[in-house]
Amino acid sequence: MNDADPSDETLMARYARGDAAAFAALYQRHELRVWRYLERNVESRATAEELMQEVWFAVARDAERYRPSARFTTWLFTIARNRMLDALRARRPHLSLDVLGHEAESLVERLTADPGTGPAAAAEARDQATALRLALARLPPEQRDALLLQLEGDLSVEDVAAITRASFETVKSRLRYARTKLRELLTEYA
Repeated sequence: MNDADPSDETLMARYARGDAAAFAALYQRHELRVWRYLERNVESRATAEELMQEVWFAVARDAERYRPSARFTTWLFTIARNRMLDALRARRPHLSLDVLGHEAESLVERLTADPGTGPAAAAEARDQATALRLALARLPPEQRDALLLQLEGDLSVEDVAAITRASFETVKSRLRYARTKLRELLTEYA
């Protein structure tokens, strides 16, 4: 977002007053991050697509009641997380957040160096994505959830604490332990 772009909160206010283009701008700005967060926490693309629709329907439905007491992304990812948890509970009461989606390309980009270009680099990137997916699956659910919220949602520790209803210190610990464990696991897979 550059200086000329309106804030998320401004766009929500404009949408609440009937500006459909403001909703489209919000959707375009946050679609991919919300999608990746949902898709990596559920077992199918179809479920992630359903959840995406539910999340954005909720945003549209609640636009008039939205009050920017926190960042828009905190509110948005709270909705996404709650919808995802409800779906997991409803479909499989025994299912935990241990289920991850497909390749973790965005996380690989953030957690590993740029592999370069060409077929060998592409194969290495796929191997890294697979190793990352397997390593994320082995993290305790609370740690993985905090890490994915922070990385995919580009959220602060405070925002993750608000979304997960955990203390700031608890979230900091979860993130620290998740990163440490992830490094260990990725070294093990290497």
